[in-house]
Amino acid sequence: MIINILAGGPEDLLPDLTEYNEKNTVWVGVDRGVFHLLKRKISPNIAFGDFDSVSSLELEYIENSVSELRRFKPEKNETDMELALNWALDQDPKTIHIFGATGGRLDHLLANIQLLMVSLNKKSQAEVSLIDRNNIVFLRSPGIYTLTKIEAMKYISFVPLTLDVNNLTLEGFKYPLTNHHISLGSTLCISNELISDYGTFSFSEGILIVIRSHD
Repeated sequence: MIINILAGGPEDLLPDLTEYNEKNTVWVGVDRGVFHLLKRKISPNIAFGDFDSVSSLELEYIENSVSELRRFKPEKNETDMELALNWALDQDPKTIHIFGATGGRLDHLLANIQLLMVSLNKKSQAEVSLIDRNNIVFLRSPGIYTLTKIEAMKYISFVPLTLDVNNLTLEGFKYPLTNHHISLGSTLCISNELISDYGTFSFSEGILIVIRSHD
């Protein structure tokens, strides 16, 4: 199962959602993201939010258009995105794409990147990523991984999310590494590139943010 979540971030940063609208995909709207989906004639299967970012007319349209609407008070312990992501992970999907979660407010961006930890903490098998027009962002725990070249997003960065990442090895990259230690705040592994159709990275301790980008 693939679950696509659309939050209410800037519309100009959204990729072409039709490329992700595969058969049997489950769509989840988050706050103003519900309105963005409906404008694109995509009916969300479920929606979450306090809906403080939509007008009264837009909220009425949402209420009349979405069969399962979970509305919350603005004063709550979780963000709307956290509520939606927890629900999505409980469905045991293969893949979760999160759109509309970058750009705009920096506190929202940082919170959404850190929310990716929820999947690791739950030991979910789902591949969870934030996607916008220019970037794909995901987290990895210790292990060995393969990355396939994406011509449209040739830059690959590895950013520590934890205090230390140990024994980082990059093979098949323009700037390789062997059993290297990087610490929180390091910019050593920014803007690397694959030199063939695929490459591998591995590490033994810590959490890495992996970012695939284009200019």
